This record gives sequence, structure tokens and C-alpha cells, in this order.
Amino acid sequence: MLKALIAALAIMFVVLQWRFWVGNGSVRELRQTRSEVQKLRVELNEQRDINTALRAEVTDLVDGVGEIEERARGELGMIGQDETFYQFVGTRAETAADNIADGKAMIGAEAVNGNAQ
Repeated sequence: MLKALIAALAIMFVVLQWRFWVGNGSVRELRQTRSEVQKLRVELNEQRDINTALRAEVTDLVDGVGEIEERARGELGMIGQDETFYQFVGTRAETAADNIADGKAMIGAEAVNGNAQ
């Protein structure tokens, strides 16, 4: 009788341990859930940063004409009143960064040579 009781308790212990480590609501499932929660927190923080930037942009668009004018010039190529538009076409494929760097180099060279006005 005592052996049967010990065997039953041992089997119950193994089943409970199995549920604790592997079954529904187990330690493994808890670790997975915590990992998913951490990933979601990171994603939430990124989305909050994006939302903050968008709110600031909307506020600038609602409150200021300068932001609208800047967008119109940059994205639509609009020209203001009493302004002249110059378009320079290069003979080679140049990026905007190359043009800016070349312009700064030319300005620096003119200042060194005394050609700056």
C-alpha cells in the first residue's frame, strides 16, 4: 500500500513538473511572452517617437506659413514673387552633395586668391 502511494505521488509530481516547465502557462511560455512584450515595448517607443515628430510637423503646418513655403519650394519647385530661378545643368551626373562641396571649395579658393567680392 505504501509503495502504491509513493508511486502515485511520484507520478503526480512528474505530471505537475511537466506542466510547470512545458505545459500551458509554463515557464517556457512565460519567457516567450516576456520576450514578445519587450519587442512590443520597443516598437511602441519607436511609434511614439514617430507620432511626436508627426505632431510637431502638423503643428508647424497649421501655425506657420514658413513650413508650407519651404515644402512648396523643396517638393514642388515653386518660386516666390520677385525671384529668379536658375537651373544649372552639368555635363556629368553629379549629386547635390558634390555640387555643394564644389561650391564651397570654389568660394574658399576665391577667398584665398583674393577674387572674392
